[in-house]
Amino acid sequence: MAAAVNDKSGNAYVRMSYLDALQQAQMEELERDERVIIIGEDLAVYGDGKVVSRYPTRTWSTPISETSFTGMGIGAAMTGLRPIVCLSIASFMYLASDPIINQAAKLRYMTGGQIGVPIVFRCCMFYGVSNAAQHSDRPYPVFLNVPGLKILCPTTPSDIKGLLKSAVRDDDPVMLFEDTKFWTVKDEVPTDPEYLLPIGKAAIRQAGSDVTLIAIAGAMRVALEAVKVLTAEGISVELIDPRTLKPLDTETVLTSVAKTGRLVIVENAHRVCSLAAEIAAIVSEQGFEYLKRPIQRLAAPDVHVPFSPVLESLMYPRAEAIIASVKTVLR
Repeated sequence: MAAAVNDKSGNAYVRMSYLDALQQAQMEELERDERVIIIGEDLAVYGDGKVVSRYPTRTWSTPISETSFTGMGIGAAMTGLRPIVCLSIASFMYLASDPIINQAAKLRYMTGGQIGVPIVFRCCMFYGVSNAAQHSDRPYPVFLNVPGLKILCPTTPSDIKGLLKSAVRDDDPVMLFEDTKFWTVKDEVPTDPEYLLPIGKAAIRQAGSDVTLIAIAGAMRVALEAVKVLTAEGISVELIDPRTLKPLDTETVLTSVAKTGRLVIVENAHRVCSLAAEIAAIVSEQGFEYLKRPIQRLAAPDVHVPFSPVLESLMYPRAEAIIASVKTVLR
């Protein structure tokens, strides 16, 4: 990890990877608040080795029984702790869905606010690496339909630090979907242990006036490639990173569409009932008068992820498809 330097405003930051920023956020919260604990499977295998070695009495590497240790984490949260529950591969969220949906998400409501569940559920979206159908899903759309949950998909090292720390301090259950394609990405990350990002606020990665492009989670990688090409061709793209999928920052989306009149949405989850579909519906209901052209959605087709690397590579939107969709709405 590089030494810390100061920016023009005097704020200290260090260049580090997404994975290092994630570890730093957890260690800072463990240091700050003795109620914070970490529970999960294969903690040292999926990026938390440094955290486990530094806090051996506050981390529990559990048996591979997602329903059980997720329920244990929820019980710990109900008694006053602030657990981070790590489910490693995102597809394992299905196994943990009963305690997440029926307990964590509902208990504050069902008890009239008497019971809080301040808990973070972490998982990693592995796809594009021949993990086959049972280990390659991007399942966050399943949980968008559940009241009581907050859902995050950070795409930069500074965002994973600021949002994870905010999630730990939040009094409601928060789901954090990490895209493993960002693990090695490096950026300047503030060293301030009180560096927090607000849950529910999108980021405008690039301002533009011709078209609004919303890229969700891992789709941001190819969206940035597409924007680079489009900018070189004289097309002004406003690139939005939702960061928080629920609650969604609809104000930023609608303000951008009002300016550009065109909208393209791209994500790597399945097209049916996706976040892209929800955003398209919101804009159609609340900002139809802004639209100059029909909304374009790019997502994975409604098929399971194949094991074959060649076939899987065809599943997810590419930069070329984004460029074509942008040019379609500009006609």
